[in-house]
Amino acid sequence: MSLLREIQDSAVDANESIGTLLRKCKILAARLGSSEFKSWVDSELNGYADVKDMPEYRIMSVSCKGHFSGGFGAAINNAEIPSNCIPKEYRENLYTTYMVQPISSLESLINDSDGGTVQEPWPANVTAHFGTKMYQGYNCMQAWKVIPVNALVGVLDVIRNRILNFVLEIESEDPAAGDAPLNSKPVAEDKVQQIFHMHISGNVQNLATGSTNVKQHAINNEHNEVLNELLHALVQVNDSKESKDEIVGAVEEMRDTQGSVGFKENYNKFMSVLSDHFQVYGPVVAPFLPALAAIVP
Repeated sequence: MSLLREIQDSAVDANESIGTLLRKCKILAARLGSSEFKSWVDSELNGYADVKDMPEYRIMSVSCKGHFSGGFGAAINNAEIPSNCIPKEYRENLYTTYMVQPISSLESLINDSDGGTVQEPWPANVTAHFGTKMYQGYNCMQAWKVIPVNALVGVLDVIRNRILNFVLEIESEDPAAGDAPLNSKPVAEDKVQQIFHMHISGNVQNLATGSTNVKQHAINNEHNEVLNELLHALVQVNDSKESKDEIVGAVEEMRDTQGSVGFKENYNKFMSVLSDHFQVYGPVVAPFLPALAAIVP
């Protein structure tokens, strides 16, 4: 079996470790002579050293909770911490999680979780600074970010999907590319770069310098990818057919009107539907909300 086919099989096999899949991709990167693809694979395997270099699928908005202590032994445990309790300049860092860990660490978090969420503690000095400003008469003793496990699963799915799309495109250029000698560049370097930006990094517009029309088309492709990934995540949710059809239909309407004046109306409709089913779909949609908001004209 060719390396490209091995990678395809691994990408669609949910039981295959993401680490194993990425190591196969590292071999492919060497054979393609693609430094960008190799760098992305290494970052996924070893973690990201700088949040500025992180892809958008590893950054997500989260909620926060805490344990509070009051007078005469009063206590509130696992209480939501409303974001408006925190000054605006601190909210983004406290209500956003940046998953810089190696992909194996994310897999371990998923496998070891038992309550549907994992926690990322607030720094102790931050908790102490804002502890008395959340609930009147109470002091926050411990605070943490609440990260839904299904959002972590979504990160792994995004990686699988991007790899699958990438290798399928490479195979269409040269079916034997994965078995070529190291650094032989069986596919033209600029073509590999284009495929990488289209399917892995999402920065297709960087290849369209000097052409307004091409740049706009690339941006739309990136937005469509976000909407398609959201649809993929939603259809995996275990819920009634009626509810799932309603929210999936709302996303499909956004996708169909993306780039037109009707998108904002459909976005508002989607948010209304989401609010009616937030308990089930909220954790799934949360990682996509910043990207969706960025599409709204």
